[in-house]
Amino acid sequence: MSIQEQAIATELNPVDEPQAGTRHFTVRRFVPLIIVVVALALLYWWIASVPLDSIERRTLNWSYILNRTREHLALTFAASALVAVLAIPAGILLSRTRSKIARGIVLGIANIGQATPAVGVVILLAIIWQIGFSTALVALVAYSFLPVLRNTMVGLQQVDASVRESAKGMGMTPNQVLWRIEMPLAVPVIAAGLRTALVFAVGVATIATFINAGGLGDMIVNGLKLQRFPVLATGAVLVACIALLIDWLAGIAEDYLTPKGS
Repeated sequence: MSIQEQAIATELNPVDEPQAGTRHFTVRRFVPLIIVVVALALLYWWIASVPLDSIERRTLNWSYILNRTREHLALTFAASALVAVLAIPAGILLSRTRSKIARGIVLGIANIGQATPAVGVVILLAIIWQIGFSTALVALVAYSFLPVLRNTMVGLQQVDASVRESAKGMGMTPNQVLWRIEMPLAVPVIAAGLRTALVFAVGVATIATFINAGGLGDMIVNGLKLQRFPVLATGAVLVACIALLIDWLAGIAEDYLTPKGS
Protein backbone atom coordinates (compact mmCIF):
# COMPACT_ATOMS: atom_id res chain seq x y z
CA MET A 1 0.00 0.00 0.00
CA SER A 2 1.36 3.42 -1.00
CA ILE A 3 1.79 6.31 1.43
CA GLN A 4 -1.21 8.04 -0.14
CA GLU A 5 -3.45 5.02 0.37
CA GLN A 6 -2.19 4.57 3.94
CA ALA A 7 -3.09 8.18 4.71
CA ILE A 8 -6.60 7.76 3.33
CA ALA A 9 -7.02 4.43 5.15
CA THR A 10 -5.99 6.16 8.38
CA GLU A 11 -8.62 8.81 7.76
CA LEU A 12 -11.26 6.11 7.31
CA ASN A 13 -10.12 3.98 10.27
CA PRO A 14 -8.33 6.01 12.96
CA VAL A 15 -5.62 4.07 14.78
CA ASP A 16 -7.26 4.56 18.15
CA GLU A 17 -10.44 2.73 17.03
CA PRO A 18 -10.69 -1.06 17.11
CA GLN A 19 -10.85 -2.86 13.76
CA ALA A 20 -14.37 -4.12 13.07
CA GLY A 21 -13.43 -6.38 10.18
CA THR A 22 -11.98 -9.23 12.22
CA ARG A 23 -13.28 -12.57 10.94
CA HIS A 24 -14.49 -15.10 13.47
CA PHE A 25 -15.54 -18.63 12.62
CA THR A 26 -18.37 -19.45 14.99
CA VAL A 27 -20.85 -22.30 15.06
CA ARG A 28 -23.46 -19.97 13.55
CA ARG A 29 -21.25 -19.52 10.50
CA PHE A 30 -21.43 -23.26 9.77
CA VAL A 31 -25.20 -23.65 10.25
CA PRO A 32 -25.97 -23.60 6.49
CA LEU A 33 -23.28 -26.21 5.84
CA ILE A 34 -24.64 -28.40 8.63
CA ILE A 35 -28.17 -28.10 7.18
CA VAL A 36 -26.90 -29.14 3.73
CA VAL A 37 -25.02 -32.15 5.09
CA VAL A 38 -27.97 -33.30 7.22
CA ALA A 39 -30.43 -32.83 4.32
CA LEU A 40 -28.27 -34.83 1.91
CA ALA A 41 -27.71 -37.57 4.48
CA LEU A 42 -31.44 -37.86 5.17
CA LEU A 43 -32.18 -37.88 1.42
CA TYR A 44 -29.66 -40.67 0.85
CA TRP A 45 -31.05 -42.71 3.75
CA TRP A 46 -34.61 -42.28 2.51
CA ILE A 47 -33.85 -43.17 -1.11
CA ALA A 48 -31.83 -46.21 0.01
CA SER A 49 -34.75 -47.45 2.14
CA VAL A 50 -37.48 -46.96 -0.50
CA PRO A 51 -38.14 -49.72 -3.07
CA LEU A 52 -37.54 -48.19 -6.51
CA ASP A 53 -39.06 -49.34 -9.78
CA SER A 54 -37.12 -49.58 -13.03
CA ILE A 55 -37.98 -46.04 -14.11
CA GLU A 56 -36.80 -44.55 -10.81
CA ARG A 57 -33.59 -46.58 -10.86
CA ARG A 58 -32.70 -45.17 -14.29
CA THR A 59 -32.75 -41.69 -12.79
CA LEU A 60 -31.68 -42.23 -9.19
CA ASN A 61 -28.16 -43.45 -9.84
CA TRP A 62 -24.82 -41.75 -9.28
CA SER A 63 -23.95 -41.34 -12.96
CA TYR A 64 -27.19 -39.59 -13.88
CA ILE A 65 -27.25 -37.38 -10.76
CA LEU A 66 -23.61 -36.30 -11.15
CA ASN A 67 -24.09 -35.45 -14.83
CA ARG A 68 -27.18 -33.35 -14.12
CA THR A 69 -25.44 -31.63 -11.19
CA ARG A 70 -22.40 -30.86 -13.35
CA GLU A 71 -24.64 -29.34 -16.03
CA HIS A 72 -26.49 -27.29 -13.43
CA LEU A 73 -23.29 -25.92 -11.88
CA ALA A 74 -21.74 -25.19 -15.28
CA LEU A 75 -24.77 -23.15 -16.30
CA THR A 76 -24.88 -21.33 -12.94
CA PHE A 77 -21.21 -20.35 -12.79
CA ALA A 78 -20.94 -19.48 -16.48
CA ALA A 79 -23.93 -17.14 -16.18
CA SER A 80 -22.58 -15.56 -12.98
CA ALA A 81 -19.14 -15.02 -14.53
CA LEU A 82 -20.69 -13.32 -17.57
CA VAL A 83 -22.85 -11.15 -15.30
CA ALA A 84 -19.77 -10.04 -13.36
CA VAL A 85 -17.84 -9.26 -16.55
CA LEU A 86 -20.71 -7.26 -18.04
CA ALA A 87 -22.55 -5.71 -15.08
CA ILE A 88 -19.61 -4.42 -13.01
CA PRO A 89 -18.07 -2.34 -15.85
CA ALA A 90 -21.56 -1.13 -16.80
CA GLY A 91 -22.18 -0.09 -13.18
CA ILE A 92 -18.86 1.77 -13.09
CA LEU A 93 -19.69 3.65 -16.29
CA LEU A 94 -23.20 4.54 -15.12
CA SER A 95 -21.88 5.78 -11.78
CA ARG A 96 -19.56 8.10 -13.70
CA THR A 97 -22.10 9.49 -16.15
CA ARG A 98 -24.32 12.45 -15.35
CA SER A 99 -26.89 11.53 -17.99
CA LYS A 100 -30.10 10.46 -16.30
CA ILE A 101 -31.40 9.28 -19.68
CA ALA A 102 -28.54 6.80 -20.09
CA ARG A 103 -29.04 5.51 -16.57
CA GLY A 104 -32.76 5.17 -17.10
CA ILE A 105 -32.34 3.24 -20.36
CA VAL A 106 -29.79 0.77 -19.01
CA LEU A 107 -31.63 0.23 -15.72
CA GLY A 108 -34.92 -0.12 -17.59
CA ILE A 109 -33.48 -2.85 -19.84
CA ALA A 110 -31.97 -4.63 -16.82
CA ASN A 111 -35.31 -4.41 -15.01
CA ILE A 112 -37.10 -6.08 -17.93
CA GLY A 113 -34.93 -9.17 -17.54
CA GLN A 114 -35.82 -9.58 -13.87
CA ALA A 115 -39.41 -8.35 -13.98
CA THR A 116 -40.37 -10.83 -16.70
CA PRO A 117 -41.06 -14.37 -15.41
CA ALA A 118 -37.93 -16.47 -15.85
CA VAL A 119 -39.69 -19.25 -17.73
CA GLY A 120 -41.10 -16.63 -20.13
CA VAL A 121 -37.60 -15.27 -20.86
CA VAL A 122 -36.24 -18.77 -21.49
CA ILE A 123 -39.08 -19.84 -23.79
CA LEU A 124 -39.11 -16.53 -25.68
CA LEU A 125 -35.36 -16.74 -26.35
CA ALA A 126 -35.74 -20.36 -27.45
CA ILE A 127 -38.44 -19.35 -29.95
CA ILE A 128 -36.41 -16.43 -31.31
CA TRP A 129 -33.02 -18.11 -31.23
CA GLN A 130 -32.52 -21.82 -30.59
CA ILE A 131 -32.73 -24.42 -27.83
CA GLY A 132 -29.76 -25.52 -25.79
CA PHE A 133 -27.13 -24.37 -23.31
CA SER A 134 -26.30 -21.01 -24.95
CA THR A 135 -29.91 -19.83 -24.91
CA ALA A 136 -30.33 -20.80 -21.26
CA LEU A 137 -27.09 -18.98 -20.50
CA VAL A 138 -28.37 -15.75 -22.07
CA ALA A 139 -31.64 -16.05 -20.14
CA LEU A 140 -29.79 -16.49 -16.83
CA VAL A 141 -27.54 -13.51 -17.56
CA ALA A 142 -30.61 -11.36 -18.32
CA TYR A 143 -32.30 -12.51 -15.10
CA SER A 144 -29.25 -12.04 -12.84
CA PHE A 145 -27.88 -8.81 -14.34
CA LEU A 146 -29.77 -6.23 -12.29
CA PRO A 147 -28.53 -7.04 -8.74
CA VAL A 148 -24.87 -6.76 -9.75
CA LEU A 149 -25.41 -3.63 -11.86
CA ARG A 150 -27.37 -1.82 -9.16
CA ASN A 151 -25.06 -2.87 -6.32
CA THR A 152 -22.01 -1.71 -8.27
CA MET A 153 -23.59 1.72 -8.76
CA VAL A 154 -24.73 1.95 -5.13
CA GLY A 155 -21.36 0.77 -3.80
CA LEU A 156 -19.47 3.43 -5.73
CA GLN A 157 -21.97 6.20 -5.05
CA GLN A 158 -21.89 5.64 -1.29
CA VAL A 159 -18.16 6.36 -1.03
CA ASP A 160 -17.79 9.56 0.97
CA ALA A 161 -17.05 12.55 -1.25
CA SER A 162 -14.44 13.77 1.26
CA VAL A 163 -12.47 10.57 0.71
CA ARG A 164 -12.42 11.18 -3.04
CA GLU A 165 -11.33 14.77 -2.52
CA SER A 166 -8.59 13.70 -0.11
CA ALA A 167 -7.27 11.22 -2.69
CA LYS A 168 -7.34 13.82 -5.46
CA GLY A 169 -5.63 16.32 -3.17
CA MET A 170 -2.80 13.83 -2.69
CA GLY A 171 -2.22 13.74 -6.44
CA MET A 172 -4.14 10.64 -7.47
CA THR A 173 -5.60 10.50 -10.96
CA PRO A 174 -9.32 9.67 -11.42
CA ASN A 175 -8.42 6.09 -12.41
CA GLN A 176 -6.25 5.67 -9.34
CA VAL A 177 -9.04 7.00 -7.12
CA LEU A 178 -11.45 4.51 -8.70
CA TRP A 179 -9.31 1.37 -8.49
CA ARG A 180 -7.34 2.06 -5.30
CA ILE A 181 -9.93 3.84 -3.17
CA GLU A 182 -13.51 3.55 -4.44
CA MET A 183 -13.56 -0.04 -5.69
CA PRO A 184 -12.06 -1.54 -2.48
CA LEU A 185 -14.65 0.37 -0.44
CA ALA A 186 -17.45 -0.75 -2.77
CA VAL A 187 -16.42 -4.43 -2.73
CA PRO A 188 -18.82 -5.47 0.10
CA VAL A 189 -21.85 -4.09 -1.76
CA ILE A 190 -20.74 -5.50 -5.14
CA ALA A 191 -20.04 -8.89 -3.56
CA ALA A 192 -23.54 -8.91 -2.08
CA GLY A 193 -24.94 -8.34 -5.57
CA LEU A 194 -22.87 -11.21 -6.98
CA ARG A 195 -24.05 -13.42 -4.15
CA THR A 196 -27.67 -12.64 -5.00
CA ALA A 197 -27.02 -13.29 -8.69
CA LEU A 198 -25.48 -16.69 -7.93
CA VAL A 199 -28.47 -17.80 -5.87
CA PHE A 200 -30.85 -16.51 -8.56
CA ALA A 201 -28.94 -18.45 -11.20
CA VAL A 202 -29.16 -21.71 -9.24
CA GLY A 203 -32.93 -21.45 -9.03
CA VAL A 204 -33.57 -20.25 -12.57
CA ALA A 205 -31.23 -22.90 -14.03
CA THR A 206 -33.85 -25.53 -13.14
CA ILE A 207 -36.09 -24.31 -15.97
CA ALA A 208 -33.29 -24.77 -18.50
CA THR A 209 -34.60 -28.29 -18.93
CA PHE A 210 -37.54 -26.90 -20.95
CA ILE A 211 -35.14 -25.95 -23.78
CA ASN A 212 -32.96 -29.04 -23.56
CA ALA A 213 -30.13 -27.38 -21.61
CA GLY A 214 -29.89 -30.07 -18.93
CA GLY A 215 -29.43 -29.51 -15.24
CA LEU A 216 -31.27 -30.78 -12.21
CA GLY A 217 -34.50 -29.45 -13.64
CA ASP A 218 -34.57 -32.67 -15.68
CA MET A 219 -35.12 -34.66 -12.51
CA ILE A 220 -37.84 -32.35 -11.23
CA VAL A 221 -39.74 -32.35 -14.52
CA ASN A 222 -39.37 -36.11 -14.97
CA GLY A 223 -40.61 -36.68 -11.45
CA LEU A 224 -43.66 -34.55 -12.15
CA LYS A 225 -44.46 -36.03 -15.56
CA LEU A 226 -43.95 -39.64 -14.51
CA GLN A 227 -45.47 -39.13 -11.04
CA ARG A 228 -42.35 -40.46 -9.35
CA PHE A 229 -42.09 -38.65 -6.01
CA PRO A 230 -38.58 -39.95 -5.10
CA VAL A 231 -37.20 -38.50 -8.36
CA LEU A 232 -39.00 -35.18 -7.83
CA ALA A 233 -37.91 -34.91 -4.20
CA THR A 234 -34.29 -35.74 -5.03
CA GLY A 235 -34.07 -33.04 -7.70
CA ALA A 236 -35.72 -30.43 -5.49
CA VAL A 237 -33.55 -31.19 -2.45
CA LEU A 238 -30.35 -31.13 -4.53
CA VAL A 239 -31.21 -27.73 -6.01
CA ALA A 240 -32.02 -26.33 -2.56
CA CYS A 241 -28.79 -27.71 -1.11
CA ILE A 242 -26.71 -26.28 -3.95
CA ALA A 243 -28.32 -22.85 -3.44
CA LEU A 244 -27.63 -22.96 0.32
CA LEU A 245 -24.05 -24.14 -0.19
CA ILE A 246 -23.27 -21.49 -2.80
CA ASP A 247 -24.83 -18.77 -0.63
CA TRP A 248 -22.73 -19.96 2.32
CA LEU A 249 -19.49 -19.96 0.29
CA ALA A 250 -20.31 -16.57 -1.21
CA GLY A 251 -20.95 -15.21 2.28
CA ILE A 252 -17.49 -16.33 3.41
CA ALA A 253 -15.91 -14.81 0.30
CA GLU A 254 -17.82 -11.58 0.93
CA ASP A 255 -16.44 -11.38 4.47
CA TYR A 256 -12.88 -11.89 3.27
CA LEU A 257 -13.24 -9.33 0.49
CA THR A 258 -14.61 -6.72 2.89
CA PRO A 259 -11.83 -4.32 3.94
CA LYS A 260 -11.04 -4.36 7.64
CA GLY A 261 -12.80 -1.67 9.56
CA SER A 262 -15.65 -1.34 7.05
